[in-house]
Amino acid sequence: MAKEKIVIIGANSFQNPLILKAKEKGYETHVFAWESGDIGEKTADYFYPISITEKEQILEECKKIKPVAVCSIASDLAVITVNYLADKLGLVGNDPKYSEICTNKYEMRKAFEKSGVKVPKFIHVKKEEKYDVSDFEFPVIVKPTDRSGSRGVTKVEKKEDLDKAIDIATSYSFESKAIIEEFIEGNEYSCECISYKGKHNFLTITKKYTTGAPNFIETGHIQPSDLTDEEIELAKEEVFKGLDALKVQNGPSHSEFKIDNKKNVRIIEIGARMGGDCIGSDLVKISTGYDFVDLTLDVALGKKLELKKVVEPKVAFIKFIFSKKDLEKLHEIEENHKDLIYYVSEITDLEHDIVDSSSRFGYYILRLDNKKQLEELGLL
Repeated sequence: MAKEKIVIIGANSFQNPLILKAKEKGYETHVFAWESGDIGEKTADYFYPISITEKEQILEECKKIKPVAVCSIASDLAVITVNYLADKLGLVGNDPKYSEICTNKYEMRKAFEKSGVKVPKFIHVKKEEKYDVSDFEFPVIVKPTDRSGSRGVTKVEKKEDLDKAIDIATSYSFESKAIIEEFIEGNEYSCECISYKGKHNFLTITKKYTTGAPNFIETGHIQPSDLTDEEIELAKEEVFKGLDALKVQNGPSHSEFKIDNKKNVRIIEIGARMGGDCIGSDLVKISTGYDFVDLTLDVALGKKLELKKVVEPKVAFIKFIFSKKDLEKLHEIEENHKDLIYYVSEITDLEHDIVDSSSRFGYYILRLDNKKQLEELGLL
């Protein structure tokens, strides 16, 4: 009997768990991405060297493949193509009319404001365009409208430095546009959810660690977070409103927010996809027991969601390698606490500058019984 086929958009290491999960469940995998030597090119049953942005070309191939589902887990760019294909092929996805608001920070903020979702104050700027920041207090954050992974993000302390930050942000932006937004004090978190037919299911909250100003490159993540039950409920309320504002009906989501010492929640942005940095593909399963990748496949296949724990929940921690000192810490853990190691990525040379998330040297994931173990390791 011929295997049913699943189309997966993207082939890098963050997409590979989806490819492997689909194969594990007995599906034939057809993977589309620009050919660049990514791992998914090798693990897929069939690989098509077509850029994930070439949605019409991919559609023509899909008509021949006749997949039962099309999905992706950790790419904003892939969201547009997945929704387009699902709509054209009569498969489960989100309405492609709303793909832009899910992948463009400016359109997203407008949708949030219209629906009463609490967000930082913001304005939209184009390259070399005049702008007015008289209503803003400094510092502010400048970021591209349509990129992720800390690319092109700068905290600006004074007005004289704005032009340079806008030049950086627009140079990263596919549409050469940026937003200037109010800087919100407080710790950074993300809320991980899975939705089906408009019902949002909360999975967990991730606490995020960053380099801080000016670029806020993420150095690590931990689940569960340090938020109280009350704070989690406040975050869930705002996140669910945000998902409704973006018309997210089906699939995973990763909602970034800040919460201050007065328990005010402000949504920074929402991705209609899993969080990258192994947040969705690995950390959620470790910390909650739910297989987020499997749940994402079930939604794409139109199956009723069943939130069943498949492993005992633990503390999940991912640490990114930024320096020789970080690498020495990893070697120390490998030598003395090998049982805590869940995964170690390939480590690149430590010679280049780290300018965004994609240029970090590597990472490792720990699975622990409690957060005290992280404190003892000197990681918290």
